[in-house]
Amino acid sequence: MLNFKNITLRRGVKVLFSGATFTIHKGQKAGITGANGVGKSSFFALLRGELHQDEGEFTLPPNLEIAHVAQETPPESCPALDYVMDGDRELRALQTQLAVAEQAGDGLKQAELHGALDLIGGYTAESRAARLLDGLGFLPGQMRNPVSAFSGGWRMRLNLAQALMCRSDVLLLDEPTNHLDLDAVIWLQDWLCKYPGTLLLISHDRDFLDAITSHILNIEQGNAEIYTGNYSAFEKMRAEKLAQQQAAYLKQQREIVHIQSFIDRFRAKATKARQAQSRIKALERMEIIAMAHADSPFDFSFPEPSRMPNPLLALDKADAGYAGKAVVRQVNLSIVPGDRIGLLGPNGAGKSTLIKVLAGDMAPLSGVRREAEGLKIGYFAQHQLEQLRLDESPLWHLQQLDKQATEKQLRNFLGGFDFHGEKALEPVRPFSGGEKARLVLAMLVLQNPNLLLLDEPTNHLDLEMRHALSVALQDYQGALVVVSHDRHLLRSVTDKLLLVAGGGMQDFDGDLDDYRLWLAERKKSGEQEKPAADAVKLSQKDQRKLEAERRQKYKPYYDALKKAEQALEKHHSEQRRLEQALADPGLYAESEKQRLKLLLDQKAEVDKALASAEADWLDAEEQLQSAQVE
Repeated sequence: MLNFKNITLRRGVKVLFSGATFTIHKGQKAGITGANGVGKSSFFALLRGELHQDEGEFTLPPNLEIAHVAQETPPESCPALDYVMDGDRELRALQTQLAVAEQAGDGLKQAELHGALDLIGGYTAESRAARLLDGLGFLPGQMRNPVSAFSGGWRMRLNLAQALMCRSDVLLLDEPTNHLDLDAVIWLQDWLCKYPGTLLLISHDRDFLDAITSHILNIEQGNAEIYTGNYSAFEKMRAEKLAQQQAAYLKQQREIVHIQSFIDRFRAKATKARQAQSRIKALERMEIIAMAHADSPFDFSFPEPSRMPNPLLALDKADAGYAGKAVVRQVNLSIVPGDRIGLLGPNGAGKSTLIKVLAGDMAPLSGVRREAEGLKIGYFAQHQLEQLRLDESPLWHLQQLDKQATEKQLRNFLGGFDFHGEKALEPVRPFSGGEKARLVLAMLVLQNPNLLLLDEPTNHLDLEMRHALSVALQDYQGALVVVSHDRHLLRSVTDKLLLVAGGGMQDFDGDLDDYRLWLAERKKSGEQEKPAADAVKLSQKDQRKLEAERRQKYKPYYDALKKAEQALEKHHSEQRRLEQALADPGLYAESEKQRLKLLLDQKAEVDKALASAEADWLDAEEQLQSAQVE
């Protein structure tokens, strides 16, 4: 277990959090939440031994194997598969010792090392590494490519695979989904749910946190506090706690005003002087309750577009691709005002390519792209972060877009994206990825588009900004096309899903749970994205029929799993309620003996029911997996 007692962490003179006392037990999966800059990454540095607490005591068992994702990948010439296998340090150490023993002709040592390798699964390590790479989106032909041949985003996937390869006791993951598409996020979620060690996960993806975590460590306002349950459960408990804190704060403020009024009235009167002094001391001793804060620093919305032609944009038998080679073929799409479209599809199928054609960044290889007079596109993609003028300020960037607006108007607008005061005047260069993404979004909103094209807009954004973006997009009056690995965003803002796969695009008749099933079927069959010229064409009717048959086949398993998950959530919620009730010191008074006994009996029953529900959930999960590999 990891024990934290009265821990204080500082960055320079700034106190990140103080007085933190909690324990993370073996096998727990804890999500680490909080706004950017509150100390989440510094907390990980403490766990890795790169930082030391300024106050308090941090202890952990000796010889723990702690794995984390490296932030940089050296441009190595070794094959990707070997690079991933390097994550199993014990494996590499034994292989090195074996090579030395073979060179020395020491047969006894060789036999001993072969036994040790067999014990740790060393002879299946290569297949284990290959499965990790496959799950993260690497094609079989890419696994022997040198690390230096991959782009930055794919190298980060290699670093993630290397961390997962480590047979660790504790796994630290800091925003692991940032460089992944939806397929890889779903695969990683399933992998982490089965991970047997202790997991500490920093993520701003609420669906990801909900599916994996059993506890939430929240860092805010200089405090670090742990909650039982997933992210949704934490949100409810935090809201209740803030409401209670605000009520206590208001009550205390009324008491302070009353005491201060007595002091002001009677301090100078000899007959009341001692009472006044007593109240002054009471005020000095009083532990002041802080006002509760839960307000988001973000407050923005999309204005209603000035023009809304119908249709806004259309593709007619369009082929999209590079260097004359089509990735997506024969696309027919008409986007009208009010459309809320989410693009799904495996990595490499052509989602981003299609978005670029819609945006006009790329011309179709064949077919027609027609845009209405008065079309105004707001296009967000990760490469636009790199096009910001690094020596200029957020205010300067907005001034280039609207030369009629006053500085006060633009600074008020930037405040809605949490660029307050001097932050609006600072150069962009030292900004974090999240701050740059917020600035690009601010520029996009200011332009008042009637068609939004968003390619992974939530990368680098924290939970509060993701929520603010979802709310703004829900009220947006124009049309929207989005590619995102954030399932909460997709569920919140889209009402139509299109599948880009097999060299074409078609309606997806289902939801994101059905898409997960589609991915599992596809992986089971070993199907990969093929060049469009070789793709097998099915009519949309036949494709919908096939997908319906697949969903029907596995529906009983998914229904059983959903029922088990609902039972788990119900018993977890009841367990948390009883734990909070039992934490009340007043319950242990002599007069409360009967109520205490009743609560303890209820707690024992709930614990038993929870254990049974967990067994049912595991059984349902295993049955689904068995059915998918039959």
